[in-house]
Amino acid sequence: MPQIMSSSRHSSGIGCRELRALPLAGILMICASTSATHAVAADARAYVGNQENGTVSIIDTASDEVVRTLPDHGKIGAKIQAVVADPAARTAFVVDADGNALVAVDIASGQVQQRIAVGKSPEGASLSPSGKTIAVCVEDDNLVAIVDIASAKVTQKIATQGKNPEHCVFSLDGRWLMTSNENSDDVDLIDLKAGRSVALVKTSGHPRGIAWLPNKPVAYVVQEVSGGVDIIDTAKRAVTGSIHTGLRPADAVASADGRRVFVSNGGDATVSVIDTSTNKVIATVPVGKRAWNMALTADGKKLYVANGRSNSVSVIDAVAFKPIREIPVGGLPWGASIPVVK
Repeated sequence: MPQIMSSSRHSSGIGCRELRALPLAGILMICASTSATHAVAADARAYVGNQENGTVSIIDTASDEVVRTLPDHGKIGAKIQAVVADPAARTAFVVDADGNALVAVDIASGQVQQRIAVGKSPEGASLSPSGKTIAVCVEDDNLVAIVDIASAKVTQKIATQGKNPEHCVFSLDGRWLMTSNENSDDVDLIDLKAGRSVALVKTSGHPRGIAWLPNKPVAYVVQEVSGGVDIIDTAKRAVTGSIHTGLRPADAVASADGRRVFVSNGGDATVSVIDTSTNKVIATVPVGKRAWNMALTADGKKLYVANGRSNSVSVIDAVAFKPIREIPVGGLPWGASIPVVK
């Protein structure tokens, strides 16, 4: 498999002769440092599902270039949606809506390994904070399928109270799962220990992407019809405020420190940046047409935005709030994901 980061290829800069000249403690220190570099290399790639082509584009976030397209031949599915890679970057799990499956694709060989039946018309999917499971929203069955990565099997199906769950996102502590239900204009709060939905919260209209804040029982949930986000206090199980961002917003992503929430506005071809201390929009960044689902790098420095109508991914400086570049990918990219384990 190609190297993920240039830093992993040149992490120590020390050859065999230099190693022989070092004491054992020094050798162990270098080996530990090298191992650590390889351990974090998996989250240096962004995975983009291309609906029109039935393929996945893999972007190296160091060079911002497409380094691989999966599969090597043909299509993964007729209508692919979310893509989630395992933390080791060995397998890409791709939602095939028409095939009612989560498709496991070996990244090294580029071959489809397995098709995991999850239910009728799946769409959104997310990686658990532990990196061990994937939650798949199954719209027509009104449920969430929990898939164990190690065994590639569905271990649990949890019914939602709302209709047509589109996005399902884990809280940062892995205790809760929230679903955005587009046909009933509400969100389910699922207690993963109990294995059931414990609350249904009404929202402003057509909820989509969900951004949980770290260390707080708060989620920012995109509302496509109202043109912004609802702020949901999950302890109170109620909407406590709303923020206008733009036309037809699609997704929300929170920074690791919880100070910022990024919202993609599909109708405006922009990304809004919300300061969570004031709940005000502090910046608006231009991107491609129909900005859709997004992903932040592990260090929080770059945001990757899938542009459905531009067949591209916009890269944003997530600190300076400026566009960096636009990367051509396949047709109708649904979203970007980066396997970051909390």
